[in-house]
Amino acid sequence: MPTAKIYGLKRILDPAKSQLSDAIHSCVSEALNFPSEKRLQRFFSLAEQDFYYGEGRSENYIIIEIALFEGRSKDTIKKLITLLYERVPPVVGMDKRDLDIMVFELPRHCWGLQGEPGDEQQLGYEVSI
Repeated sequence: MPTAKIYGLKRILDPAKSQLSDAIHSCVSEALNFPSEKRLQRFFSLAEQDFYYGEGRSENYIIIEIALFEGRSKDTIKKLITLLYERVPPVVGMDKRDLDIMVFELPRHCWGLQGEPGDEQQLGYEVSI
């Protein structure tokens, strides 16, 4: 059950949220064979005083964190990251160096989904790809 958190400056994220959401979701759906009707994303549009980024980053800097059930192969995770680097920067008009991506894998029993532990949920998709 991939969930994404997207962090960036409010004035950069807000005008592009819908397009960013579509780009990110297309990457998740393609790389992970995830059902297209399931979209779990949260945007954190931050004020300038709440978002610090170091040298080498511009105001377009965005962080994407994706939490997943564990079990995907290294190649699958790398495919997801590669797709994100291909599809997200054009949406905002940013350089790839302004995008950081973190993928976190958690055991299914560490998730609570729709009133049940994650490892007791019947999924409509395969995790071990």
